[in-house]
Amino acid sequence: MNPRPSPVKLSADIAGLSDGVRKGERAMVARAITLAESRRSDHQQAARELVQDLLPLTGKAARVGITGAPGVGKSTSIDTLGAYLTGIGHKVAVLAVDPSSARTGGSILGDKTRMARLAADANAFIRPSPSAGTLGGVAAKTRETMLICEAAGYDVILVETVGIGQSETAVADMTDFFLALMLPGAGDELQGIKKGLVELADMIAVNKADGDNIARARTAAAEYRAALHILSPRSPNWQVPVVTYSAMTNDGIAELWAKVEEHRECLSKTGEFAERRREQQVKWMWAILEDRWRGRIASDSKLKAKLPQIETAVADGNLSPALAVDDIMATLGW
Repeated sequence: MNPRPSPVKLSADIAGLSDGVRKGERAMVARAITLAESRRSDHQQAARELVQDLLPLTGKAARVGITGAPGVGKSTSIDTLGAYLTGIGHKVAVLAVDPSSARTGGSILGDKTRMARLAADANAFIRPSPSAGTLGGVAAKTRETMLICEAAGYDVILVETVGIGQSETAVADMTDFFLALMLPGAGDELQGIKKGLVELADMIAVNKADGDNIARARTAAAEYRAALHILSPRSPNWQVPVVTYSAMTNDGIAELWAKVEEHRECLSKTGEFAERRREQQVKWMWAILEDRWRGRIASDSKLKAKLPQIETAVADGNLSPALAVDDIMATLGW
């Protein structure tokens, strides 16, 4: 068991939870994550103490964000990649960031059904995103979950973005390497390339490069390589590679992971890796601040009573949104 270097005196319950996480006990890891995701103020305070206590054990894992359009085979890809990684000795945690989960809820059963091999793997841990909160809140909880998993000994964290747009930016901001999965037949995807997704990517990987699709996948990869020449790369120290692979046959999976490791080695030499980690911490702070700020607004009794009237006035065109915000801030005493 790792020694506890934190000077904070923990309650017996939190100390026991921390010890269980440090030992890698799956049930205790799940309990710790549930505590971190709770909206209760006493649970949130306890979670902050827990994460602070575990902090010295974090930071060594590879954090990889993964995105892709529906139908790209994202879940199968994560399942295949995760199984490859556990097969070569890694412990893998799969987390999800889904802004729609505030409306639809998360499904552990669904995630485990989509990733059958990892669900049955003792060296893998799958966790869906929280089932409530804004994207900022979900992202903040995912960061805490990431740290808990790292403290439990998971040395590869795969963060799946289920949504689009802002959620992709959030995942790129909390990971070291952002992987964009694409399909063969690049025509439609090349339209999306102009919308900024690929500018976030550290690598583009074209899936389903198997059977009759191999030629199409290679053609798509060539088109992406050509398109990348007119886009600004995420890092001045890294040339974004475009690879092909098959999640069904495992072809190209080892080469895909080798690029992730090459990226970390390259950015570590230049100091950019450490700088990205520093930026991640600061962005985490702002995500937490935003979440608490929204919580403060939602729980203010004076504002609750007044807000329907303000919203009606804005909706009817009788009050400008800017003046409405002034009214809200005045009600909050800001």
